[in-house]
Amino acid sequence: MTSADAPPSLVVLRTLLVLGVVLVMLATTGWTTVRHRQASGTAMEAALAAWAGERTGGGPPPDPAAAPPRTVAAWFAALGPARARGLADRHPLVVGNLDGAPPALRYRANRTALARTLAAERARPYDPRLTPEGRHEARRRVDRLASLLAPGRHVLAFDPTGTGRVAEVLGDLDRARRVTVVVPGVDTNLLTFQKTGGPYTAPVGMARALYETERRTAPGTRVAVIAWADYTAPARVGVDAATGRLAALGADRLVRLTEGLPGTARIALACHSYGSVLCGLAASRLPDRVTDLAVAGSPGMRAETAADLGTRARVWAMRDAGDWIADVPHLEVGGIGHGPDPVEPEFGARILSAAGAEGHTGYFTPGTESLANFAAIGAGAFGRVVCARADSACRGGISGGPGSGRA
Repeated sequence: MTSADAPPSLVVLRTLLVLGVVLVMLATTGWTTVRHRQASGTAMEAALAAWAGERTGGGPPPDPAAAPPRTVAAWFAALGPARARGLADRHPLVVGNLDGAPPALRYRANRTALARTLAAERARPYDPRLTPEGRHEARRRVDRLASLLAPGRHVLAFDPTGTGRVAEVLGDLDRARRVTVVVPGVDTNLLTFQKTGGPYTAPVGMARALYETERRTAPGTRVAVIAWADYTAPARVGVDAATGRLAALGADRLVRLTEGLPGTARIALACHSYGSVLCGLAASRLPDRVTDLAVAGSPGMRAETAADLGTRARVWAMRDAGDWIADVPHLEVGGIGHGPDPVEPEFGARILSAAGAEGHTGYFTPGTESLANFAAIGAGAFGRVVCARADSACRGGISGGPGSGRA
């Protein structure tokens, strides 16, 4: 039964319940949207203005906000390698974030952008105008920038604006036959992209664990994994986390990412927590090569059922028995809340085991069935998927070998 079908008294009760949860969030976390640092006159704005004046190729370059990734890909192919490299060196912040541009060119551009940003920010930890907390954050930011410049790292996206956005590739994106995109949830930004303590709760640790597990799961399949923190996520569990505004903006970016990936590899999305809201909003617009959409610890996907997502991709869901997200009201009223629980049978997802995950942030911990299931789906080894119950048919209608297609 949808909110529109419910009796008025039930709708009022649901609304009060959701508002009560939001008030608790506000009391414990504060108005995070107000506290979020906003940037004006950013480096990205200046970079976009310079890009608009570029005339390599005899005319204006593709509009980063409007040109489809296929148009961008064709434009760079026509330029040739030498002129493309020149553009990456002159406009690194734009080329490094341009879906449809060749991955190797984006890696080159983002190394330049990272190095320039690091050089500009090295002195900030010693700025006497900053509070002690501000100097500490500046030191963390410098350390993160330096770590992303380490040899062998392939940064697919980098924008230093505000709290920062970033994405990194593990594996060979051009040659991969299966690509998995890790879509994380709240508190995802440049500083939290990687963590020393609790590494598997951060996008880089999630992606590394998944990449290694996929390689072991299907050693004959060329795989790649993207740690994708290239959207503005809610800061803590607050107002933004209870609504879909940021998820909708992130969904636009996720769709462009999947449209712009090279080759013909099949793509799986591994969506955690608020990331599953984003994946749900993107689902109906994803290209057909996205064959699988797997969510863990989901507060809802902004759809009444899996069928209502409007995607041909298989929809998988899992939740650990100790995950606190189970206690969040799985409904949506007046834009607050994210709708039904994806692990409930009536939603219609394929329900997976999450044994060993231990709470809301443990789904990518090595040795867990949750990670093993993400890896089996990402690598196309569906015969190794572990369903939530022994009598479940979550693998029904799927051929089991790596690289197999849709049901």
